Amino acid sequence: MSGTAGGRLVRLAETGRAPVRFLLDGMERVALAGDTVLTAILTNAPALRQAEFGPERRAGFCLMGACQDCWIWQEQGARIRACSTPLAEGMRLLTRTREDWP
Repeated sequence: MSGTAGGRLVRLAETGRAPVRFLLDGMERVALAGDTVLTAILTNAPALRQAEFGPERRAGFCLMGACQDCWIWQEQGARIRACSTPLAEGMRLLTRTREDWP
């Protein structure tokens, strides 16, 4: 996802909230205060993460915490559910598993 332009989601309202900076695969990105991790990523990138069992990319499915499709990784290795985790300033997020690390 690094180096891609545009996101899957386009923000049409509530654009006046404070900016929140985070890292996604080592690249600084900006979202808005009150965004979930899922919203923050998908307003900056076309997909949430790489699928575990194939070349497909995933973007979350139910968007409400029921389907288990939005798990991503923090840089230190812990997984979080992107759809129900609030974005915090300075979060360091990865779109692939530790096994994919170079």
